[in-house]
Amino acid sequence: MAQPSRHTLAPRAHSLRARLSLWLAVQSLVGLGAVCLVVYLVIALNQTARQDEALAQKEAIVRHLLLNTDEHAPPRADARVASAPPQHPLNDFVIGHENFRLIVRTPSGALVFPAVLPDADGALRASRAFEVPPPEGGGQGFKVSLSMDITSDARHLQRLGITLAVAALVGALLISLGGFSIVSYGLLPVRKLAVQLQSLSASNLRTRLGVTGQPSELVPLLAQFNDLLGRLDLAYQQLEGFNADVSHELRTPLATLLASNELALRHPERFEMGEVLASNLEELHRLAGMVNDMLFLSQADRGALARRTPVPSLAALAAQVAEYHEAALAEAGLRLRIEGDDTGRFDEPLLRRALSNLLANATQYAKPGSEVQVRITPLAGHQVRLVVGNQGDAVAPQVLERIFDRFFRATASRAHGQKNHGLGLAITAAIARMHGGQPTARSDGGHTEIGIELTQGNP
Repeated sequence: MAQPSRHTLAPRAHSLRARLSLWLAVQSLVGLGAVCLVVYLVIALNQTARQDEALAQKEAIVRHLLLNTDEHAPPRADARVASAPPQHPLNDFVIGHENFRLIVRTPSGALVFPAVLPDADGALRASRAFEVPPPEGGGQGFKVSLSMDITSDARHLQRLGITLAVAALVGALLISLGGFSIVSYGLLPVRKLAVQLQSLSASNLRTRLGVTGQPSELVPLLAQFNDLLGRLDLAYQQLEGFNADVSHELRTPLATLLASNELALRHPERFEMGEVLASNLEELHRLAGMVNDMLFLSQADRGALARRTPVPSLAALAAQVAEYHEAALAEAGLRLRIEGDDTGRFDEPLLRRALSNLLANATQYAKPGSEVQVRITPLAGHQVRLVVGNQGDAVAPQVLERIFDRFFRATASRAHGQKNHGLGLAITAAIARMHGGQPTARSDGGHTEIGIELTQGNP
């Protein structure tokens, strides 16, 4: 079965310029269309109101003629039409008002005016029907139908509608083209940034993106990106340093092992094979411990968490750990004192290891005859600080900043290189992080305290 290529699986990128231009076009069309529609409706309503007003005026004239023209009309001999309205005033009304059509009937439906119904002309008309009551002095009422030709108004309104629709479309198109150009110009800094980003690689992570001349909206993004580059550069340098340190730490014992084995094999009469093997085994154990420590740090970096169990007394735990260091403390002429106590849920094996590293470090750098203190201090927020202090040489601030780095040594001297490989305090810091805490170190007046702050965990 054929596998889809990466090209077909990659999501399709959307053009920001096309998307913004499309949205601008849609909004322009909707906005202009709404304005044109309002204009069209207002004009149509005004036109209808004007037609109603004209019909109302003509209705008043027709009513006046039907009710008051008898007093000016000559007497009628025919009694059947004596009550009919005179023709000449209505004829006079029609003259000059060819767009109006007037039909007058008696209440019984007999046609009174005009003499013959006009033919349908297919024109659009606005009409109204009304009744004229009989006059007070006697006579007959009428039913009147009055209409007005509005064909020209309808055509004008139609032309206006077409004109507004075309104007809205053309306006939206022009605004869209202008918006497309503006968006293209506005995205020019982004394209320049893309060119700068293409020049970045692992070999020039110290390069920073230019902020000068960039739009204010991009400045915070560039600042964050430059900060990210700084962190990546630092991490890359640390990784390179770590690789160099690992190579250095492994190269010396491996070279020693190779040399001793080669000499023992070439001149077996000069060496006691048992001693050679024992010495090599000790060195191999040290290398295995270093590899295990590196593996532990790698797991901690990947977010491994402490396996917490109840620890009733941190002071008792510190005393148990101190028993393993009694010989080293006695050899260095040091005294040990444990102050404070607390309880909580901790990973006891990891905590023993951290305390052991801190005690070993204090024993190594304390002045002979001085006292090493293990101080346990409860903190706010369900935290506890556990530090090991010693009297010795003052530690410079720049050294304290890096004292928890891997393979870091305060001096270039490797006097203790055979005993320690520079990972003890790094492991202690990793154990603090696995407990949701952090390492802590300070040195003042020859008194140095190095320790960890831990969260106590849920009870």
